[in-house]
Amino acid sequence: MRRVVVSTIGTSLLTNQIKRSDEAEKDWYNQLRDTANFTLENTPQDVISIIETLKNRAIEKLEKSSIPQIRLASAELNGIHGLYNNELQEGIQDIHWLISTDTAQGKATAEIVKEFLRKQGLFNTSIYTPDGLSTATTTTFSEGIDDLLVWLRKEIIPLKYTYRICFNLVGSFKSLQGYLNTIGMFYAHEIIYIFEGKESNLITIPRLPIKVDESLIEPYTVQLALMSEGIGLDSSEVQGIPEALIGEFNGKKVLSTWGDLIWDESKDNLLSGNLLEFPRLKYTETFRADYNKIKDKTEKVQLQQDLAKVSGLLKESHGDTSVLFQPVDYTRYKNSNEIDHFRVNRSLRISCKVLEGGILSLRYYGTHNHVERSEGL
Repeated sequence: MRRVVVSTIGTSLLTNQIKRSDEAEKDWYNQLRDTANFTLENTPQDVISIIETLKNRAIEKLEKSSIPQIRLASAELNGIHGLYNNELQEGIQDIHWLISTDTAQGKATAEIVKEFLRKQGLFNTSIYTPDGLSTATTTTFSEGIDDLLVWLRKEIIPLKYTYRICFNLVGSFKSLQGYLNTIGMFYAHEIIYIFEGKESNLITIPRLPIKVDESLIEPYTVQLALMSEGIGLDSSEVQGIPEALIGEFNGKKVLSTWGDLIWDESKDNLLSGNLLEFPRLKYTETFRADYNKIKDKTEKVQLQQDLAKVSGLLKESHGDTSVLFQPVDYTRYKNSNEIDHFRVNRSLRISCKVLEGGILSLRYYGTHNHVERSEGL
């Protein structure tokens, strides 16, 4: 089976090119260390010049070196060579993604690795840089990891049925490596490392049969569903939810990086069961009957995600339905007795009516024809 290889990128390929015995370069390592978390825009011009010099040296070294020398020069390439038993042509049909930090040094190193792999015939090699990812602060690192998780779910996970997903974690910073090791247990078929030393033997960790204990979070499905739609909650509303799943933004409780991951793994089961009681939503018996007729698990999950979105928006607006106009195409039926409706997707919709106190009563769910016929329109 073809592979998708996700490789984390460090900066040792650059720093290893410094001529430590050269008087003119004796301070280069310190300058790179002190600016390791600087973006390209914030990096001083003299440091950019150092990076360019080292980048050119690294490119030249890789072009002129034997495979053992290449593997010693680059931890990332060491892992990739190990994966293919030094026969890179075996990966010519594979997809390679290089994950760099959002820094001048991280991007430069990733460019070196990308161009080297492409020259070896691995043309489907690209770089992904999570926005803001660096180890400058806990906040920037967490936000970068969040971006990376979103990207993984969107771009990599859908390929798991046709490709073998491999996380190559030989390179990169230890903090990023630690996170990706755990994430890989959920998303990758295998994680690879390299034994240090002359032989550089490959260590392959297969995906473990990890399963989230959903019984621990099932009582908080409503809160988790609301937070997954970007709705911040008060501290009192998340009491009992495992601490690791909760983060904070603008004084409100939100899903943490791990909360996003656990929710993503669990939501299909948690949202495909009974109709959940969301704040500011009231269900008529006819709506409950329409919900219970749904046979497709995916449709139930999508519907309850949309209910969470509507509920959260109404919660934040204190029942003002004007906040729903754009997000769910909320409009009123013409010539109706104050009956409104909103879309779940292009073909499915929900009819509803605003009750006293900003409560939204959901009346019917289904196709355009079913809902309008049921409403007598």
